[in-house]
Amino acid sequence: MADKVAVIVGAGSGLSASLARRFAEEGFRIALAARNTAKLTDLAAKSGARTYECDASVAADVDKLFAQVANDLGTPEVAIFNASRRARGPIQDLDPEEVKAAILTTAYGGFLVGRAAARLMVPAGRGTIFFTGASAGVKGFPQSAPFAIGKFGLRGLAQSMARELHPQNIHVVHVVVDGGILNPERSRQGNERGSDGFLDPTAIAETYYHLYEQHRSAWSWEIEVRPWIEKF
Repeated sequence: MADKVAVIVGAGSGLSASLARRFAEEGFRIALAARNTAKLTDLAAKSGARTYECDASVAADVDKLFAQVANDLGTPEVAIFNASRRARGPIQDLDPEEVKAAILTTAYGGFLVGRAAARLMVPAGRGTIFFTGASAGVKGFPQSAPFAIGKFGLRGLAQSMARELHPQNIHVVHVVVDGGILNPERSRQGNERGSDGFLDPTAIAETYYHLYEQHRSAWSWEIEVRPWIEKF
């Protein structure tokens, strides 16, 4: 287990932090990648992680990231794509460049990370690739078309990769996070949704680890997680 590596792309203080801590607890060496690594200093110190600058929408950045991680830590056993970007507003008012940037990060970035991870995992004959989805990946909301485009694309990517890579012993999973995630700004008490109105990122991370441990005779390619009080 000491030789196992997990790389998290689009890392931050929310779900990524819980994922880093959960996999570190199991002896994984953690690589955290983000455009701004300064925000990862505390998390890296607590999880023993290495940090890497990477724009997930840039192919050269992603290829460089996986090459560095493989050289520094070893071939990733787990790759988690958490990056996303939004552009909100009425469809007629959306800035095309902002929409393009959102789609490039959320969907194209997923392709780049999935491609780079597969290039290392297929020769190794094993690995798990996670794509973090959202409610918007299964239902498009008003004034949120760019996010829906990106997340629908990410879901399609995950399904295609699962069908291609599962027979090669690479587990590909799309996790639909259907609801808001609790973060330091959202208190468990005193919010309009109640004490269980937001998903607990620690609980989500536990689900990811369970999926990683699934026996390959009963792999999931997709799972939804949501608060028990959430309507869907």
